[in-house]
Amino acid sequence: MSSELNASSVPEPVEGTPTGSIRRPKTTGLAAGPAAPGVAKVDPILVVDAVQRRFGGLVAVDVDHVEIPRGAITALIGPNGAGKTTLFNLLCGFDRPNTGTWSFDGKNLAGIPSFKVARMGQVRTFQLTKALSLLTVLENMKLGAPKQKGEGFWASLFPFLWRTQDAEIEVKARELLTRFKLDAKEKDFAAALSGGQRKLLEMARALMSDPTLVMLDEPMAGVNPALTQSLLDHILDLKEQGMTVLFVEHDMHMVRHIADWVVVMAEGRVVAEGPPEEVMEDPAVVDAYLGAHQDVDLGAVTGRIPVLADTAAVRLREKIEAEAEAELEEADSPEEGSA
Repeated sequence: MSSELNASSVPEPVEGTPTGSIRRPKTTGLAAGPAAPGVAKVDPILVVDAVQRRFGGLVAVDVDHVEIPRGAITALIGPNGAGKTTLFNLLCGFDRPNTGTWSFDGKNLAGIPSFKVARMGQVRTFQLTKALSLLTVLENMKLGAPKQKGEGFWASLFPFLWRTQDAEIEVKARELLTRFKLDAKEKDFAAALSGGQRKLLEMARALMSDPTLVMLDEPMAGVNPALTQSLLDHILDLKEQGMTVLFVEHDMHMVRHIADWVVVMAEGRVVAEGPPEEVMEDPAVVDAYLGAHQDVDLGAVTGRIPVLADTAAVRLREKIEAEAEAELEEADSPEEGSA
């Protein structure tokens, strides 16, 4: 009887995410309709409308509509130069679009600077980590805490005003460092950490502000394989603690196993959306992104290049191919006769 109960308490392998010894169930039922670019979500936390960013004549981002589901892990994938990081910068206030609006948790973020966006509960990490190298690991963590009384000039002159709060912040920082297995490094300078440890530090520091949405830009880039499993587990932990995760990644194996929803970008546009299993089998994604057919131009998928179903053009192509084959046969026949 006990064995039956134990077996029933473990999520099915199809629905679970194999990380470590624990299988974590994926979140389903996120979309209000069939999976397609711009599909409405049941409970979106981030909504983007008609956002476009141009650099001279280059359109880096041209997103008509996309929604990020609340309480889930969403992966943003696409080839290099697809506009993923540029979109991240726009949504977080690090850059401004030429046109468009977007909202976080029902609040319009257009024109809001990055530090105010972070205070509202939307934080991000960077592909190239931004740890302050000449501060210790613990000092880096304490910088992430919001509304510190000692940050003001006059208040900083009177320690009794902020000492209690500072002690509380330090306790919280040490708890997070222990959770991310960086507690032994708290007195080391951030410059002494490895690339993977810096990624962990940046993620831990982001949690000092108790965010609602965590945006991770290529969290696995440059990370030692020994730390990959640890990072995966920490990302899954964020979801279990009630946070929403949006991350950029090129590792398709990772995306398939931890993402609940996948958004695919190419040439600045969203070309596909859906659960990872469906997106990986989408012909548009397979042909243009994964490179199954080299003769398919990416512009045909994004709509930049119109695809014409011209019967005459098809016949012409067949005729050219037939003539080419005939020429090859004629070239081979004299050699066979002389032999």
